[in-house]
Amino acid sequence: MMRRIFLISFIAIVSFNSTVFAQGSQVKIANNSLAKLQNSIAEKADVKKQLTIIGEGIKAIELAEKDRKTKNWPETWAIKAYLCSYTALIDDNETNADKYFKFAQEALEQAVKLDKFQSNTELIKASHHNINVKKQRRATEAFAQNDFFTAYELFKTVSDYRPTDTALAVNAGVCAQNLQQYNDALSYFIRAKENGAKNAALFQNIATIYASKFENELAIKYLEDGLNINPYNPLLTNDYINLLLDTEQYDKATKAIENSLKTDKKSKLLYFLYGYLQQNQVKNISTAELAYQKALEVDYNYFDALYQLALTYMQSANQALEKKDKQKYNAFVNRAEYTLLRAHDININHRNTIKLLIDIYERKNRLDKVQELKRKLNEF
Repeated sequence: MMRRIFLISFIAIVSFNSTVFAQGSQVKIANNSLAKLQNSIAEKADVKKQLTIIGEGIKAIELAEKDRKTKNWPETWAIKAYLCSYTALIDDNETNADKYFKFAQEALEQAVKLDKFQSNTELIKASHHNINVKKQRRATEAFAQNDFFTAYELFKTVSDYRPTDTALAVNAGVCAQNLQQYNDALSYFIRAKENGAKNAALFQNIATIYASKFENELAIKYLEDGLNINPYNPLLTNDYINLLLDTEQYDKATKAIENSLKTDKKSKLLYFLYGYLQQNQVKNISTAELAYQKALEVDYNYFDALYQLALTYMQSANQALEKKDKQKYNAFVNRAEYTLLRAHDININHRNTIKLLIDIYERKNRLDKVQELKRKLNEF
């Protein structure tokens, strides 16, 4: 981040030749103010003293910019750009700082235009830096107030000036994303990634944008890149698994869940998803049952796991019925009933839970329960 103020070298400040001094005494006075300012910064003088020195320089340079000769010198505008940009950074009077910020930008534009022989490179570079520090401060303030349009315009300008600064690129990307300018957001997020940013949220944002554009393979690629840098990050892992499920890449999803469960044994969602895949894709009901039970060990009242666990019991009951194993059939039906009643207590308005309970009570010939639950369904 650009927190420091750019300090120009004394040699660069006083490099004007004697002919320049002879022709422009006001430019010479302003240049001397630059030297005095440099010394005051080195001595860590207070802001009031620095502003006094700057005031002397600006007064002289304003006269120089009105002179027939010196108004066309790049030195005149380069000095003004630096003095004004520095004032914009240190003046606590916001109105005054904003005024000099505007002056600095206008003077810098003129300095660049006139400096055909690049004789004021250090001053121009320093002014560029100070102006961008000011823009970054304004961008941060606008972002804090949810003024994403202003923040984005400023952040992208500063990021383009400092393209290797990953924080600036990320901030520009977040602003663009909030403005739904997704292509712009993507370009700044990728800039941050290519310059070494490793934050998991960055990879999430890139993947989210690609997924919204239905470019799922790119979304998966960036999530995998993020997981290589941030192994087992729960947010990246969840997004990765969900996207694999959405794109029906069940084998990869299963493997990803298995790898995650090696380190995260407290994620009820991972256990649930693993059980769901085992139940519906692999058709391994016993493994699915164990996975749901693991999820319930983490959260006893996890509704989704309770409901799916009841379904596995009913599947096992039907298999036992096909084999004419009445004892196992009754045991699994009873387990399903008990599990569904727990689920029903948690979410009394879940229609599929009620329908499955009706099925169980019809099998048990509990017509009183069947009628009671059917009345409840009709009330919805």
